[in-house]
Amino acid sequence: MKKILIIYTGGTIGMQHDKAGALKPFDFGKVSEQVPELNRLGCKLAHHAFEELIDSSNVTPDFWVKLAKTIEKNYAKYDGFVILHGTDTMAYSASALSFMLENLSKPVIFTGSQLPLGAIRTDAKRNLITSVEIAAGKVIIPEVCIYFNNQLFRGNRAEKFTSSMFDAFQSLNCPPLATVGVNVEFDFDLLSKPSTKKLIVHTTLEPHIGLVRLFPGITEAWMEHILSVPDLKALVMETYGSGNAPTDPKFIRALAAAIKNGLIVINVSQCSGGSVEQGKYETSKLLKEIGVISGADLTTEAALTKLMVLLGQYPNDSKKVKKMMIMPICGEMKLI
Repeated sequence: MKKILIIYTGGTIGMQHDKAGALKPFDFGKVSEQVPELNRLGCKLAHHAFEELIDSSNVTPDFWVKLAKTIEKNYAKYDGFVILHGTDTMAYSASALSFMLENLSKPVIFTGSQLPLGAIRTDAKRNLITSVEIAAGKVIIPEVCIYFNNQLFRGNRAEKFTSSMFDAFQSLNCPPLATVGVNVEFDFDLLSKPSTKKLIVHTTLEPHIGLVRLFPGITEAWMEHILSVPDLKALVMETYGSGNAPTDPKFIRALAAAIKNGLIVINVSQCSGGSVEQGKYETSKLLKEIGVISGADLTTEAALTKLMVLLGQYPNDSKKVKKMMIMPICGEMKLI
């Protein structure tokens, strides 16, 4: 009988209405009473709730470190982990943990809900039950995943795209690892193999990473302001289409000067499902020439968190970081 640890960090899924009608977290030690179907899954459940539950809008790198250390501390005791998390930054957290938990051999599944567990039409019960069922199942998924509304996504490939529908997440560049209907249908060609090496948990993250989304009319002054932020180590730049950007000489010169001074710049597409192909058009050729790195089909969430983890590991080796940024580490991107 497999042992699964449910980790509650906060978020809509764990809320219930009090007598005054206000939403407040309920005691997750009694989750099996709230969701008795969990007792029929043939696994042993344990629960861990963070002392300070947070809205996922308040997630920080320190939160990811705390979460990763919780898994590390309990790794030998359990066969899988289900993390209950708010939806707003779930894709960031799942991406971060995918890079922080090296040599993973057990499932780590994030889930949440659009409605609280006690709501009449809640999606919380279904998401929670199925996440535990998959984590405790015979098919071992040694990855950090997101399960939501009948689909199991690779965590570092998913993004939240709606706040009003139950299918809150999508993964346009990577098919679901599993689709749930009457049966759970796995895509075995996509599943990673469990690592035989000892788990390594990376807890040093570099927080000085920037993000800029290009827009028509972006000025040289705006770019220079961003590029001059103190201690900025890297910048994720969301460009148009397949990696295109303005060819204005002032814009290019500002970027080139920053890169020459040691800034790492990663090019990702603004398009959901997009992939960067620097040099395909004239508007991306200049970026390639000045040293901007193609992020291929990385999501913004994966690009940011991958940089944080790699710069934490190799703070004085930018060449190593640049090399690893264009290589898949845990299925987060296609090979360039």
